Amino acid sequence: MLALSRKKGEALVINNNVEITILEVKGEQVKIGISAPKEVPIYRKELYVQIQESNKEAMNEDAIEGIKNLFK
Repeated sequence: MLALSRKKGEALVINNNVEITILEVKGEQVKIGISAPKEVPIYRKELYVQIQESNKEAMNEDAIEGIKNLFK
């Protein structure tokens, strides 16, 4: 992991097409802005983890149904 210090108004660039800017700092909260192409998905990590778990569950359910259909 790369750890950087940034101040309000400062930014960093990832892969030439994603820019993350520090918009505001209040106590322990930091507000960031992200500029990226529309085709680059951006998720909060907790939502990303939920999506991945839901996808795994759906795949498992589909696989079970597929196996059941094989024996019908």
